[in-house]
Amino acid sequence: MIDTLTDLLAAGVALAVPVLVAASGELVGERSGVLTMSVEGMMLTGAFASVVGATASGSALVGVACGAAAGLLAGLLQALLSVVLRADQIVTGIAANALALAGTTFGARLLLERGTVVPGFDRVAVPWLSDLPVLGPALFQQTGLAYVLLAVVVGLGLLTSRRTTWGIALSAVGEDAASADRAGVPVLRVRFLAVLVVGVLSGLAGTQLALAEVHTFTDNMTAGVGYLAVVAVIAGSWRPVGVAVAALVFGLAQALQFTLPALGVDVPFALLVMLPYVLALLAVAGLVTHSRPPSGLTTPFARLGRTA
Repeated sequence: MIDTLTDLLAAGVALAVPVLVAASGELVGERSGVLTMSVEGMMLTGAFASVVGATASGSALVGVACGAAAGLLAGLLQALLSVVLRADQIVTGIAANALALAGTTFGARLLLERGTVVPGFDRVAVPWLSDLPVLGPALFQQTGLAYVLLAVVVGLGLLTSRRTTWGIALSAVGEDAASADRAGVPVLRVRFLAVLVVGVLSGLAGTQLALAEVHTFTDNMTAGVGYLAVVAVIAGSWRPVGVAVAALVFGLAQALQFTLPALGVDVPFALLVMLPYVLALLAVAGLVTHSRPPSGLTTPFARLGRTA
């Protein structure tokens, strides 16, 4: 029983890492008032670029740089559409996801051989800590990239906390952009940078999935993980700790797809695949959390009288 619980936690944490990294970026974006529905496409683009970069160079680190750069470019496109041009954030996000799916599928046909195993990151056991019962293998036998990304997530959470200047500016812009503008906060600049953060972290989340978990690229390999990241922000009540808990729940729900059949539990596999998305629907429907989103979420801002 203990071995089963250990395996479930280890698989759940590993699957939760990409969700958490992308959700941490999305949390920054939503706190600024921008709903970035294109997280799924950003992750897929980052995964594809990281595999292409790692394959071409033979270096996993180059793959990470390519994944982050691809996410940054995707974030730049989303920021131009949502912040500068004030286009509908939901429509443009879904359209970007469709474009990313088509573009990466076509690109994989051109640049990657099917089933190619690329340079990636192996699991690194932290001495002594990884030997702890149950929690040791789950928390201290992750890949090197996962450790770095988790440190980035913690650093970002501290930097954007509501006790820092940047965090206060994010909250002010997301709650009441007009008042923040009158107080001298550069609303458009804050939102633009926030969406770029979403892009970079989503690209890195896709990189983690491709280079650390799968070690290859397959069509639509994110399979809705980006949408789970968006929902994790809602389920987590727009707070870092809550988002981390929600990401872990989604990771454990995904891990059940592999753990229960191994135990001989007779549950239709389709139901196990559906489980994370059923939980996501419950969260979006307000059955998990009744917290209030930022007042200015999805509301475009047109700055009048001065330049941002």
